[in-house]
Amino acid sequence: MSRKDEKKKQRRVPIRLNILFFIVFLLFSVLILQLGVVQILNGEAYQKEIDRTIKDRTKIPVPRGKIYDRNQTLIVDNKSLYSITYTPPKGVQARDRLKVAKELSKYITMYDANDPEDKKKKIKTITERDRKEYWFLLGKNKKNEKLVNKRLTKKEKEELDHGEQYKLMLERITEEEIAQLTEKDEDIILIKKELDKAYSLTPQIVKNEGVTPTEYALVAEHLDELPGINATTDWDREYPLDDTLKNLLGSITTEKRGIPKEKVQHYLAKGYSRNDRVGISGLEEQYEDVLRGRKEQIEYTTDKKGNIIDAKTVVEGKRGKDLVLTIDIEYQERLVKVVQKHLKNAINHSSANRFLEDAIAIAMDPKTGEILALTGQHYNRKTGKFESHDYKVLYDAHRPGSAIKGATVLAGFQSGVATPGQQFFDTPIKIAGTPVKKSVNNMGWVNDLEALRRSSNVYMFNIAMRMGGEYHYSPNKNIKFNPASLQEIRNYFSQFGLGVKTGVDYPYEATGYKGSNPPNLLDYSIGQYDTYTAIQLVQYISTIANGGYRMKPHFVKEIHEPIARDDDELGPVYKNHHPEVLNRVQMKDEWIERVQQGLRLVYSSGTASRFFSNKPYNPAGKTGTAENEVHDEITGQKLGDTNNLVLVGYAPFDEPEIAFAVIVPNLGAIRGQYPISNQIGQGILDEYFDLKKSREQGTISETGEDEE
Repeated sequence: MSRKDEKKKQRRVPIRLNILFFIVFLLFSVLILQLGVVQILNGEAYQKEIDRTIKDRTKIPVPRGKIYDRNQTLIVDNKSLYSITYTPPKGVQARDRLKVAKELSKYITMYDANDPEDKKKKIKTITERDRKEYWFLLGKNKKNEKLVNKRLTKKEKEELDHGEQYKLMLERITEEEIAQLTEKDEDIILIKKELDKAYSLTPQIVKNEGVTPTEYALVAEHLDELPGINATTDWDREYPLDDTLKNLLGSITTEKRGIPKEKVQHYLAKGYSRNDRVGISGLEEQYEDVLRGRKEQIEYTTDKKGNIIDAKTVVEGKRGKDLVLTIDIEYQERLVKVVQKHLKNAINHSSANRFLEDAIAIAMDPKTGEILALTGQHYNRKTGKFESHDYKVLYDAHRPGSAIKGATVLAGFQSGVATPGQQFFDTPIKIAGTPVKKSVNNMGWVNDLEALRRSSNVYMFNIAMRMGGEYHYSPNKNIKFNPASLQEIRNYFSQFGLGVKTGVDYPYEATGYKGSNPPNLLDYSIGQYDTYTAIQLVQYISTIANGGYRMKPHFVKEIHEPIARDDDELGPVYKNHHPEVLNRVQMKDEWIERVQQGLRLVYSSGTASRFFSNKPYNPAGKTGTAENEVHDEITGQKLGDTNNLVLVGYAPFDEPEIAFAVIVPNLGAIRGQYPISNQIGQGILDEYFDLKKSREQGTISETGEDEE
């Protein structure tokens, strides 16, 4: 090559380099321009995406309101418990929970370590699926998962979705493989089962029963190693008076059960979480809305990965409102002793009382409807011990016998088939094709007052026959009844609360049995047909005592706001439950006064005079005896004939402040029977006025002078 050609070649190299540099320059210019666009035009948007966080609120349950009696004696309290909780962040996976469970198992056990039986019981709750799911998660780099995944065929992997594949893989884990799990593994599984129940950003109680101070301290010390775990305090219901009124007060669900499945949507719509404890019976259920309190609300800030980067309280929690009941606990305890004493006496009185097991009683202020005390005592013949079934006052309905004759007389007055002072001749009534119907004794001519005092059945039969359209009874002949007459007399009775709901503030109350056969109108008129509960009977007698005003019975007197410090003091009144008149019976005042006089005669010189004639508190009321039958609860086979003894009353006659009802079902023959209903009724009034007197004297002795 010549020197000239070499020079030309050398000149072409710099030109090519310059072109290359220029191209590179252009590329860098485009890149810089694009970066500028990103930074200047879209920079803010991209920065927001980088910094994007999510805010979520979670609600923390608070203790329920407390329950007091009318004199501010604490009946239901909350006791503090050590509690270990788990609040998972968003996006937490099964292996994350397993890791936490392994760490937590170093510091706690889910059973009492000193109780082998408790340990055995808890281990039994671990199912085969629990063990397989745990084994599936073990091994580094998903070793066990990969191993069992190979047991799926190619076709199964193609046709099944992830959930179905997972289920199939669990099925193909062998018994030999899960048999390798140790006791330590079982401890971890028990903890993991609780962690698995947690919803993201919602505290889940891992353990709140039997947490020892050592466990609590160890967990608190190692919280930085336990993401989502907290050592805090929880609460549980406590009953300072043990079982007193416990089944009437009701119960709440456990945190593990949470809101009842059958009412999930109802509670979720009201802001509950699935693991919240709620009242499911009694007053706990009736007053759930006020007892529940206001949850503490915490706002969590999480990044895109679900990590919690901030948490703050946005709504302060406030425990539930407190209930002050109308119940007088001291009087309640006296009432229980009275009922137990006489129930035991009656059971021991005669072998004929072999079916006798229950005695039911209730006392109420007739002017306000405040329930002062109530009990349903059941004698367990197998254990020889008493059991409190207080709910039977509202649930169990029985034939009341002559106790309701006051309502029959007033129905006769209101319907116009009888008038005050009118007489009927008390002699046995014989209707064709039916047994003879009569009073205990042939009484001859009796008016309404004597009919109540001596408890004339025939007087009531005459009212019933006339209401049914029969004014000209003749022995041994058929009687025709207007089919509507049975409902008519029921309508009169319902004005007093008989056969209808009383309106008591409780989730459930029975209304009793109602027959449908008009010829039984005669039996109905003397309390031998329809059945009533004790609370219906006390409302009935209270309505008469109260001059015809039917008051709504209630258990709660006041609702109070909670106070900041957690002691036994009551906060400001949130709501007063004032007396509520349900209806005024549509009868003349003089008619009601006439029946009141008859009821006073019953206690002063009539069927109950042996127990009440000399009492200084001037009581009034009515006795009752009703025929009954006992049947086998399973087969329905009749076991025997029995009798109910019933008593209703009030005192003082001229200014009533207490009314009561007593039902004692399934006694034996009445002749020579232990007078249990009268004995209990006497005890109810004696204890009430004795307690009232002692309190008044106590007030005078403390102050040194009469308040008046």
